[in-house]
Amino acid sequence: MKLNKILLASSALTVAGGLAFAASHAEMANSMTLVSWGGAYQKSQIKAYSEPYMEMHPEVSISWDESSNEAVAKLRAMNEAGNITWDLVDVTAGDAIRLCDEGLAMEFDPNELLADGDDGSSAEDDFGDLLVSDCFIPQIVYSTTFGYRTDLVGDTPPADVCAVFDLETYPGKRSLEKRPINNMEWALLCDGVAKDDIYDVLETDEGQQQALDKLGTIKDQVVWWSAGADTPQLLADGEIVMGSTYNGRLFSLIEEQDQPVAMLWDGQVYDLDGWIIPEGLPEDRLARVKDFVRFATDTQRLADQAAYISYGPARKSSAPLVGKHAELGIDMAPHMPTDPANSGNTFLQNYSWWADYRDDIDAKFQAWLAQ
Repeated sequence: MKLNKILLASSALTVAGGLAFAASHAEMANSMTLVSWGGAYQKSQIKAYSEPYMEMHPEVSISWDESSNEAVAKLRAMNEAGNITWDLVDVTAGDAIRLCDEGLAMEFDPNELLADGDDGSSAEDDFGDLLVSDCFIPQIVYSTTFGYRTDLVGDTPPADVCAVFDLETYPGKRSLEKRPINNMEWALLCDGVAKDDIYDVLETDEGQQQALDKLGTIKDQVVWWSAGADTPQLLADGEIVMGSTYNGRLFSLIEEQDQPVAMLWDGQVYDLDGWIIPEGLPEDRLARVKDFVRFATDTQRLADQAAYISYGPARKSSAPLVGKHAELGIDMAPHMPTDPANSGNTFLQNYSWWADYRDDIDAKFQAWLAQ
């Protein structure tokens, strides 16, 4: 009898505890701060993700911060201060790996956090190899490539990426991102290093110096950019002949703004972009973020984003749903970096390699810039 009473009491406590646990997890914060890159890409996220989510949840407000290019440093500082003010952060795959390794991003089970594909596949199968980190929630495949002013390159527009280093044929200013990633690869490629050998060469001090020396041949003609909007604006203003940026930014400049600019797809560098959830969020904020992420990365939402910008959706099940641009009405397939006509000579950024070597090469690159 006594044992039965104990079991009943224990069962009651378990039920009560379970109800309390469920109730606490049902409570969600009604505001979120999302971090992204600004410009056309962030606009596509707002159109495809946050506006539809807020229509379903009118009690929720979402603010945006455009600091993704500083995400690693800022999350380190927030963690040290014990004050995480961001709820969800858009980062490249390489930065996601670094943040995960440092314990600054939350690990998750994709089949628990993310929705199944509309084709019945599990999230893990639907995203496949793009789940490159236990903390990374893929959204898109994009590329960093070059745009050039069609009215400033004469009668022979550039056909390969090494035109960037050809000041004789294409005089004038260029723009390059103010970081070593991509620039070092292009420099070695255009200095005669075989594509398959680039990361082996770049692993050595001599290879790093070789890349910097090649970049040095155009250094005084380079405008260095930090924000994704910089190169499109420089091209629109005619201040540069050619410059690197994200292919979606160039799509917006060419197709939406009708600027005299063309794409130089050769040598484009594929990369992945997606969300990380900062480690250490309060329970109510984390519950809201999880709800939003499950919605924003489902099959339909990723396909919807491709209607606003020329980035390929990360889910296999989303690809058949990609159609025309939501406003321009043009077929989006020819504007994707993965289209066969655009992908004859490409790199897949070695994000694992850069996660290992980024800090050291960053320091060397910034010292070279200051010389």
